[in-house]
Amino acid sequence: MTFKRFLIHLCILLAFILLVFMGIMWWLRSYTNHNQQLTLPDYIGQQFEGSQKDAKEKSFRLVVNDSVHIVGKKGGEIIEQNPKGGAKVKENRKIYVTVTKEIPDEKSLKSLPQLYGRNYARKKKELSSMKIYTKIRNYEHDLGEPDHILKVWYKGKLVADIKGKRSNVSIEIGDTLEFTLSSRNDAEIEVPNLMCRTVAEAKTILDVNELELGDVKTDGDIENLQSARVVYQYPSAQKGVKITSGDAVHITVTQNGINCN
Repeated sequence: MTFKRFLIHLCILLAFILLVFMGIMWWLRSYTNHNQQLTLPDYIGQQFEGSQKDAKEKSFRLVVNDSVHIVGKKGGEIIEQNPKGGAKVKENRKIYVTVTKEIPDEKSLKSLPQLYGRNYARKKKELSSMKIYTKIRNYEHDLGEPDHILKVWYKGKLVADIKGKRSNVSIEIGDTLEFTLSSRNDAEIEVPNLMCRTVAEAKTILDVNELELGDVKTDGDIENLQSARVVYQYPSAQKGVKITSGDAVHITVTQNGINCN
Protein backbone atom coordinates (compact mmCIF):
# COMPACT_ATOMS: atom_id res chain seq x y z
CA MET A 1 0.00 0.00 0.00
CA THR A 2 1.34 3.35 -1.02
CA PHE A 3 1.65 6.17 1.48
CA LYS A 4 -0.95 8.14 -0.51
CA ARG A 5 -3.57 5.37 -0.21
CA PHE A 6 -2.79 5.08 3.50
CA LEU A 7 -3.53 8.77 3.99
CA ILE A 8 -6.82 8.42 2.06
CA HIS A 9 -7.95 5.49 4.22
CA LEU A 10 -6.88 7.34 7.36
CA CYS A 11 -8.91 10.39 6.34
CA ILE A 12 -11.95 8.20 5.62
CA LEU A 13 -11.61 6.52 9.04
CA LEU A 14 -11.25 9.85 10.83
CA ALA A 15 -14.29 11.21 8.96
CA PHE A 16 -16.29 8.14 9.97
CA ILE A 17 -15.26 8.52 13.63
CA LEU A 18 -16.18 12.21 13.48
CA LEU A 19 -19.61 11.42 12.02
CA VAL A 20 -20.22 8.77 14.70
CA PHE A 21 -19.17 11.22 17.45
CA MET A 22 -21.44 13.95 16.07
CA GLY A 23 -24.32 11.46 15.86
CA ILE A 24 -23.81 10.42 19.48
CA MET A 25 -23.68 14.05 20.63
CA TRP A 26 -26.88 14.86 18.70
CA TRP A 27 -28.63 11.85 20.25
CA LEU A 28 -27.51 12.78 23.77
CA ARG A 29 -28.63 16.37 23.30
CA SER A 30 -31.98 15.24 21.94
CA TYR A 31 -32.44 12.73 24.80
CA THR A 32 -31.51 15.31 27.44
CA ASN A 33 -33.90 17.90 26.02
CA HIS A 34 -36.64 15.30 25.86
CA ASN A 35 -36.29 14.59 29.56
CA GLN A 36 -35.40 18.07 30.78
CA GLN A 37 -37.15 19.41 33.87
CA LEU A 38 -39.80 22.02 33.22
CA THR A 39 -41.53 24.39 35.63
CA LEU A 40 -45.16 23.43 36.12
CA PRO A 41 -47.68 26.29 35.78
CA ASP A 42 -50.23 26.94 38.53
CA TYR A 43 -53.65 26.06 37.08
CA ILE A 44 -55.69 26.56 40.26
CA GLY A 45 -58.56 28.98 39.69
CA GLN A 46 -58.51 28.44 35.91
CA GLN A 47 -61.00 26.62 33.73
CA PHE A 48 -60.04 23.04 32.91
CA GLU A 49 -60.61 23.31 29.17
CA GLY A 50 -58.23 26.23 28.69
CA SER A 51 -55.69 24.77 31.11
CA GLN A 52 -55.75 21.44 29.29
CA LYS A 53 -54.88 23.18 26.02
CA ASP A 54 -52.09 25.16 27.67
CA ALA A 55 -50.69 22.03 29.33
CA LYS A 56 -50.65 20.14 26.04
CA GLU A 57 -48.68 22.94 24.37
CA LYS A 58 -46.15 22.74 27.21
CA SER A 59 -45.87 18.94 27.03
CA PHE A 60 -47.96 18.18 30.12
CA ARG A 61 -51.14 16.15 30.51
CA LEU A 62 -53.99 17.20 32.79
CA VAL A 63 -56.02 14.36 34.31
CA VAL A 64 -59.23 14.94 36.31
CA ASN A 65 -58.78 13.02 39.55
CA ASP A 66 -61.94 14.25 41.33
CA SER A 67 -64.81 16.70 40.97
CA VAL A 68 -66.91 18.48 43.57
CA HIS A 69 -69.66 21.08 43.59
CA ILE A 70 -68.82 24.31 45.47
CA VAL A 71 -71.52 26.90 45.99
CA GLY A 72 -70.66 30.12 44.16
CA LYS A 73 -68.18 28.53 41.73
CA LYS A 74 -69.00 27.69 38.13
CA GLY A 75 -68.34 24.21 36.82
CA GLY A 76 -64.97 23.19 35.39
CA GLU A 77 -62.79 25.35 37.65
CA ILE A 78 -59.58 23.74 38.90
CA ILE A 79 -59.40 23.93 42.71
CA GLU A 80 -56.54 21.49 43.40
CA GLN A 81 -53.59 20.14 41.43
CA ASN A 82 -50.83 17.63 42.09
CA PRO A 83 -47.93 18.37 41.68
CA LYS A 84 -48.46 21.99 42.66
CA GLY A 85 -47.61 24.96 40.47
CA GLY A 86 -43.91 25.82 40.42
CA ALA A 87 -42.77 22.21 40.78
CA LYS A 88 -40.00 20.92 38.51
CA VAL A 89 -41.26 18.04 36.36
CA LYS A 90 -40.36 16.24 33.16
CA GLU A 91 -42.33 16.68 29.97
CA ASN A 92 -45.35 14.45 29.40
CA ARG A 93 -45.89 14.37 33.17
CA LYS A 94 -49.49 13.72 34.23
CA ILE A 95 -50.93 16.52 36.38
CA TYR A 96 -53.86 15.37 38.51
CA VAL A 97 -56.50 18.02 39.18
CA THR A 98 -59.77 18.41 41.09
CA VAL A 99 -62.42 20.48 39.31
CA THR A 100 -65.77 21.94 40.31
CA LYS A 101 -69.05 20.46 39.13
CA GLU A 102 -71.95 22.47 37.73
CA ILE A 103 -74.64 20.22 39.21
CA PRO A 104 -74.09 19.19 42.83
CA ASP A 105 -74.38 15.71 44.27
CA GLU A 106 -76.68 15.50 47.28
CA LYS A 107 -76.70 13.64 50.56
CA SER A 108 -79.77 13.19 52.73
CA LEU A 109 -79.60 14.77 56.16
CA LYS A 110 -80.74 11.46 57.66
CA SER A 111 -77.65 9.72 56.25
CA LEU A 112 -75.26 12.09 58.04
CA PRO A 113 -73.79 11.05 61.39
CA GLN A 114 -75.46 12.08 64.66
CA LEU A 115 -74.92 15.81 65.16
CA TYR A 116 -76.92 17.02 68.16
CA GLY A 117 -74.96 16.90 71.39
CA ARG A 118 -71.71 15.95 69.66
CA ASN A 119 -68.40 17.83 69.81
CA TYR A 120 -68.25 20.37 66.98
CA ALA A 121 -64.53 19.95 66.15
CA ARG A 122 -64.91 16.20 65.65
CA LYS A 123 -68.02 16.56 63.50
CA LYS A 124 -66.39 19.30 61.45
CA LYS A 125 -63.56 16.91 60.54
CA GLU A 126 -65.99 14.09 59.81
CA LEU A 127 -68.23 16.23 57.58
CA SER A 128 -65.20 17.72 55.80
CA SER A 129 -64.21 14.22 54.67
CA MET A 130 -67.66 14.10 53.00
CA LYS A 131 -66.97 17.50 51.38
CA ILE A 132 -69.66 19.15 53.51
CA TYR A 133 -68.38 22.34 55.09
CA THR A 134 -69.25 23.83 58.47
CA LYS A 135 -69.66 27.25 60.01
CA ILE A 136 -70.45 28.43 63.54
CA ARG A 137 -73.68 30.46 63.47
CA ASN A 138 -73.86 31.43 67.17
CA TYR A 139 -73.56 30.23 70.75
CA GLU A 140 -76.22 29.54 73.35
CA HIS A 141 -75.76 29.13 77.08
CA ASP A 142 -76.02 25.50 78.10
CA LEU A 143 -75.25 23.58 81.27
CA GLY A 144 -73.55 20.79 79.33
CA GLU A 145 -70.04 20.70 77.89
CA PRO A 146 -69.01 23.74 75.81
CA ASP A 147 -68.65 23.63 72.00
CA HIS A 148 -71.20 20.85 71.58
CA ILE A 149 -73.82 21.04 68.84
CA LEU A 150 -77.25 22.30 69.94
CA LYS A 151 -78.80 23.20 66.57
CA VAL A 152 -78.02 22.66 62.88
CA TRP A 153 -79.07 25.12 60.17
CA TYR A 154 -79.12 24.74 56.39
CA LYS A 155 -79.88 27.60 54.03
CA GLY A 156 -81.33 29.56 56.94
CA LYS A 157 -83.64 26.80 58.17
CA LEU A 158 -83.38 24.76 61.35
CA VAL A 159 -82.84 21.14 60.28
CA ALA A 160 -81.66 19.40 63.46
CA ASP A 161 -81.81 19.94 67.23
CA ILE A 162 -82.70 18.04 70.39
CA LYS A 163 -85.87 16.82 68.65
CA GLY A 164 -83.82 15.10 65.95
CA LYS A 165 -83.17 15.60 62.23
CA ARG A 166 -85.87 16.98 59.97
CA SER A 167 -87.10 14.60 57.30
CA ASN A 168 -86.82 15.09 53.52
CA VAL A 169 -83.82 17.43 53.78
CA SER A 170 -81.01 16.99 51.23
CA ILE A 171 -77.58 18.60 51.63
CA GLU A 172 -75.65 19.56 48.51
CA ILE A 173 -72.10 18.19 48.50
CA GLY A 174 -69.78 21.20 48.74
CA ASP A 175 -72.34 23.29 50.62
CA THR A 176 -72.19 24.54 54.22
CA LEU A 177 -74.05 23.61 57.39
CA GLU A 178 -74.28 26.19 60.18
CA PHE A 179 -74.19 25.28 63.87
CA THR A 180 -75.39 26.69 67.15
CA LEU A 181 -72.94 25.57 69.84
CA SER A 182 -73.13 25.34 73.61
CA SER A 183 -71.27 27.84 75.73
CA ARG A 184 -70.65 27.95 79.46
CA ASN A 185 -68.19 30.80 79.49
CA ASP A 186 -69.12 34.48 79.57
CA ALA A 187 -72.84 33.72 79.34
CA GLU A 188 -75.08 36.48 80.71
CA ILE A 189 -77.49 35.22 83.37
CA GLU A 190 -80.27 37.02 85.18
CA VAL A 191 -79.49 37.32 88.87
CA PRO A 192 -81.60 34.76 90.78
CA ASN A 193 -83.67 35.88 93.74
CA LEU A 194 -82.12 34.47 96.94
CA MET A 195 -84.13 36.49 99.44
CA CYS A 196 -85.49 34.45 102.36
CA ARG A 197 -83.68 31.33 101.14
CA THR A 198 -81.48 29.39 103.50
CA VAL A 199 -77.76 29.45 102.81
CA ALA A 200 -77.98 25.84 101.65
CA GLU A 201 -80.84 26.65 99.26
CA ALA A 202 -79.04 29.75 97.96
CA LYS A 203 -75.92 27.69 97.26
CA THR A 204 -77.97 25.13 95.29
CA ILE A 205 -79.69 27.86 93.22
CA LEU A 206 -76.36 29.50 92.41
CA ASP A 207 -74.80 26.16 91.41
CA VAL A 208 -77.66 25.46 89.00
CA ASN A 209 -77.14 28.90 87.42
CA GLU A 210 -73.35 28.41 87.27
CA LEU A 211 -72.75 31.21 89.74
CA GLU A 212 -70.57 31.29 92.83
CA LEU A 213 -71.54 32.01 96.41
CA GLY A 214 -69.46 34.99 97.46
CA ASP A 215 -69.11 36.60 100.88
CA VAL A 216 -71.58 35.43 103.51
CA LYS A 217 -72.07 38.11 106.19
CA THR A 218 -74.11 37.53 109.33
CA ASP A 219 -76.51 39.90 111.04
CA GLY A 220 -76.85 38.94 114.71
CA ASP A 221 -76.18 35.63 116.37
CA ILE A 222 -76.24 32.58 114.08
CA GLU A 223 -76.80 29.13 115.59
CA ASN A 224 -76.72 27.19 112.29
CA LEU A 225 -75.27 28.98 109.25
CA GLN A 226 -76.75 26.57 106.70
CA SER A 227 -80.29 27.21 107.97
CA ALA A 228 -79.84 30.99 108.26
CA ARG A 229 -81.90 32.98 105.77
CA VAL A 230 -80.84 35.58 103.22
CA VAL A 231 -81.96 39.15 104.04
CA TYR A 232 -79.71 40.96 101.58
CA GLN A 233 -77.92 40.04 98.35
CA TYR A 234 -75.58 41.78 95.93
CA PRO A 235 -76.16 42.06 93.04
CA SER A 236 -79.89 42.29 93.67
CA ALA A 237 -82.41 40.29 91.68
CA GLN A 238 -83.98 43.25 89.93
CA LYS A 239 -85.52 42.73 86.50
CA GLY A 240 -82.98 43.12 83.70
CA VAL A 241 -79.95 42.85 85.97
CA LYS A 242 -77.53 40.25 84.55
CA ILE A 243 -74.14 38.89 85.50
CA THR A 244 -71.68 36.57 83.81
CA SER A 245 -71.57 32.85 84.56
CA GLY A 246 -68.92 32.15 87.15
CA ASP A 247 -69.46 35.47 88.94
CA ALA A 248 -70.24 35.59 92.66
CA VAL A 249 -73.35 36.73 94.51
CA HIS A 250 -72.71 38.07 98.02
CA ILE A 251 -75.30 37.64 100.77
CA THR A 252 -76.14 38.73 104.32
CA VAL A 253 -78.08 36.30 106.51
CA THR A 254 -79.88 36.21 109.88
CA GLN A 255 -80.94 33.21 111.87
CA ASN A 256 -84.66 33.53 111.22
CA GLY A 257 -84.78 36.09 108.40
CA ILE A 258 -86.77 39.30 108.39
CA ASN A 259 -90.27 39.37 106.91
CA CYS A 260 -89.76 35.90 105.45
CA ASN A 261 -92.87 34.37 106.97
